[in-house]
Amino acid sequence: MNRQRLKNLLAEYGRLALYTYLVLFIVVLLGFAGTIHLGVHTESTAGKAGLWGAAWLATKLTQPLRILATVALTPLVAQLLKLRKKPEQDSQTPRT
Repeated sequence: MNRQRLKNLLAEYGRLALYTYLVLFIVVLLGFAGTIHLGVHTESTAGKAGLWGAAWLATKLTQPLRILATVALTPLVAQLLKLRKKPEQDSQTPRT
């Protein structure tokens, strides 16, 4: 069900839905990496690779939640972008 909703969202919003999903992915990945780093201090390259691997795995486990968040947030982001562009368009039209 989530996959179909995501496909419908991609069909309607295109790149905006993809960008929203990718931003959520990056934020969650960095959040997990930061949280894990606070609890585990790594100094070696293998330790840092393990940290990023654990962060990626935790991020992958949250994928269904990120898909739901993408479905919920993309229409809101589209509305905000539309409102932001509207005043610029109004100011460019000549007044009579």
